[in-house]
Amino acid sequence: MSVSPPKPEGFVPAPVRSGEHAPVGPSDADADIRACKQILAVGSKSFAAASLLLPRRIRGAAAAFYAFCRVADDLVDFSDDPNAAVIELGARLDRIYARTPDPDPVDRAFARVIEAHAIPREVVDALIEGFEWDADEREYETLSDLLGYCARVASAVGVVMTLLMGPREPLTLARACDLGAAMQLTNICRDVAEDAGRGRSYLPASWLRERGVEPEHFVANPSDYAGDERIAAVIEALLREADELYLRADAGIAMLPRDSRAAIRAARLIYSDIGRMIRAQACDPTRGRAHTSKARKLWLLTRALVRPTPKHDPDRARLPAIHECEFLLV
Repeated sequence: MSVSPPKPEGFVPAPVRSGEHAPVGPSDADADIRACKQILAVGSKSFAAASLLLPRRIRGAAAAFYAFCRVADDLVDFSDDPNAAVIELGARLDRIYARTPDPDPVDRAFARVIEAHAIPREVVDALIEGFEWDADEREYETLSDLLGYCARVASAVGVVMTLLMGPREPLTLARACDLGAAMQLTNICRDVAEDAGRGRSYLPASWLRERGVEPEHFVANPSDYAGDERIAAVIEALLREADELYLRADAGIAMLPRDSRAAIRAARLIYSDIGRMIRAQACDPTRGRAHTSKARKLWLLTRALVRPTPKHDPDRARLPAIHECEFLLV
């Protein structure tokens, strides 16, 4: 349920290999990056296209990081024992940070990225913890509980991407956290029906109960709630939370290097537009998965290129990170 690239239909991940290690070095670095880009070309055409807006200087590093996210997510999702997979991921990350990665192009490439950009272990560990929460099928009672999940599976990604671009100032990272959390809330609102079909709900359980909906009954019988204004009200409330986080994130785009702003602005516009489509469907998850058309995406990409930096908002720019993301500002 993270913002890492979506899995292609029928994809089967390669197994984790832990018996042999190779030190990180310059040899085959370009080949490793090409392998990472190929993984994303198959598994995430949207990311592969969007990455073209990133400055050339970080495209390879971003591909290595997102490929690691994709492989890690797949290993947990496709495992017969997700919790064991999470433990092995931690060990795999130990080897990456020790500069003795497994003989896998993704691990080798990510190890180089970590060294070159000084990516803190705590931030990547947060992402793995988010996978663990999914493996445990954790429930989210309050908005704060849910934002804690968003911090791990999405805001951590925003922090790493910002570090790849260059900035390390706490307020810049705080705005990256805002964008990650906003995008994840949008994902959650879009995928309500799909998640219920898998026996999961990421909607705050207390919000449902306040409106007379038992979360367990909703998950077991989502079709019973077609057109239900109570479910729509919860989704609308989450979208409003995302709206404010998008505005907070906008205030941080000017803090990024100029060559990186268009890509981040485009991601923000495209994801927030999914919220517009959800509202166009009356926030009814049974009406199909909301999506933005290719023509609309092209228009938003053009808008981001023409005006990559939103109007400055000094008040939001100075806001500290939301409480649930404070631990990521290491």
